[in-house]
Order: sequence, then structure tokens, then C-alpha cells
Amino acid sequence: MSGKAKKYMNPYLAGFFLGCVLLTTIYITGRGLGASGAFKSVVIKGVETLAPMHAQNTAFYSEYSKAHPEGPMKSWLVFEVLGVIIGAFLSAVAANRVSLKLEKGHGVSNTTRIIAALIGGALFGFGSQLGRGCTSGSALSGMAVMSYGGIITMAAIFGAAYALAYFFRKLWIKKGE
Repeated sequence: MSGKAKKYMNPYLAGFFLGCVLLTTIYITGRGLGASGAFKSVVIKGVETLAPMHAQNTAFYSEYSKAHPEGPMKSWLVFEVLGVIIGAFLSAVAANRVSLKLEKGHGVSNTTRIIAALIGGALFGFGSQLGRGCTSGSALSGMAVMSYGGIITMAAIFGAAYALAYFFRKLWIKKGE
């Protein structure tokens, strides 16, 4: 890849487009955006397939399966997430930003960076289940309909991120920045 800086979309324009997508989704489906429900559907189907007795004997799995007997591939959330993945890839291709590069701070090993990313992702996924939705579902969609819970969720997400960023900055800030 060339050494010249890559251009990104204006963040205000991107935010405007995200708002348009959110409003269109609410208008068409009657609900907002969200990703954690898709992952939950796929994980539950995986548990049912790999450990059917465990799924039948665990209230969480059996209640979810009774409420969603059609399975994860009938959930529009699964297709939303697949669309996000495909759209992100196509956007990266169009902007010439496709690469297999691990970004990390100076002195941080690849293993440390990958483990920190996996732990952070797992904690965020667990938190999304405790908060009854991910950032897009609970915070973004919740705030779009002026939900008090959505506003609190967004404040908690950004507040925790700002409070903890100082302690984890060495995982991604390069020396001299």
C-alpha cells in the first residue's frame, strides 16, 4: 500500500447517513438497529446443535428457542449484521483501505494486543446482554426514540470509555503520539 494518507468520509455526513438508515429501519420494521441480538441467535443455535441436552435443560436457551422457533437465519438482525460486514468490506475496498495489519502501540506484542482485543470484545458482548442491547440497539436506537434507558446507556458507554482509556492507551498509541 502507498504511504499517502487515506481519506475518510466526513464524520458529520456519516452520522447524518447513519441517522437516515436508523429512521428508515424504524419506519420499515418498527424497531431500530442492533447487532447483539444477531450474535445471541447464532450462539444459541450453535449451543442447540453442539449440546442439545444442555440447551433443553437450561432455561435461557429453551425460553429463547420457544420464543424464536424459526432459528437465527429467519432473524432480520442476522442479515443486518451480514450486511454491515459486507458493506464495511466494500467500503474499505472502494477507499483502498483493505489490509491485514495489526495496529498496536510501541512495545506491545502481537499476542498482548490480540488478547486485550478479545477480552475487551468479550466484556463488551457480556455487557450488551446485561444492558439488554449493544451500542447501536440500546444506545443509538434508544436515543432516537428518546428512551431514558438509551440515554443512560450512551452516557455509561462513553463515560466508561473516557475513564478507562488512559489506563489502556499504551495498547494502541504509538510512541511519540
